[in-house]
Amino acid sequence: MSDLSLSNRIALVVGASRGIGYETALALAKAGAQVVATARTQGGLEALDDAIFAATGRHATLVPFDLVDGGGIDRLGGALYERFGRLDIWVQSAATLGASGLTPVSHADPREFAKVEKTNFTAVYRLIRSLEPLLRASDAGRALYLTSSLAASPRAFWGMYAATKAGAEALFKAWADEIESTPIRCSIIDPGRMRTAIRAQAYPGEDPETLPHPSEIGPLMVDLARGDRTPPLAVAFREWTAAS
Repeated sequence: MSDLSLSNRIALVVGASRGIGYETALALAKAGAQVVATARTQGGLEALDDAIFAATGRHATLVPFDLVDGGGIDRLGGALYERFGRLDIWVQSAATLGASGLTPVSHADPREFAKVEKTNFTAVYRLIRSLEPLLRASDAGRALYLTSSLAASPRAFWGMYAATKAGAEALFKAWADEIESTPIRCSIIDPGRMRTAIRAQAYPGEDPETLPHPSEIGPLMVDLARGDRTPPLAVAFREWTAAS
């Protein structure tokens, strides 16, 4: 696969300031894509831009905003249309465990639950609504959603996170079925145990050096984003790695 396999492709990475989103944005840029990076943290986005420029000589387009801002998501679609006229790749990496972390369902704070729901679930609906016309304008739109095994197999204390990820995954699958006759193809990726901030928040005593670094998923994300192949709807990082 050429290092320029994504040359001239427009790639939006939501949740790009750290972890899997950061490393995916960097990998896509190295593969030739023009990256549009969004996140709440301006500093993290600027660090990403520095890394992209050092690796490629090009800058990313940085869009700092919070996913709880539904109007901001709508404006993002309009801004992308005015700037590029289309979108070739959408990576949905952003998610939150909530400030309180793991908690029994009966103890969840309603305001915190609402924020987790807006970030992990409602934002996915708003992004689909905002970005579908742009992806339809591409000759081979690709939408990549990062999920968790907890969406299918929830465990104690993970209720808020598991429920909202399950809802978003169901929404994404339904959308994939609705647009089957278009050039857009969707993939749902389970990264498994990985060295991320959410993982560290949930397991503060775990040694992060025993986990795969988020950069290891970069080649898979680039592969799924390519327009010259038909990606599978569901992919597990560990299975893809074993098959590679």
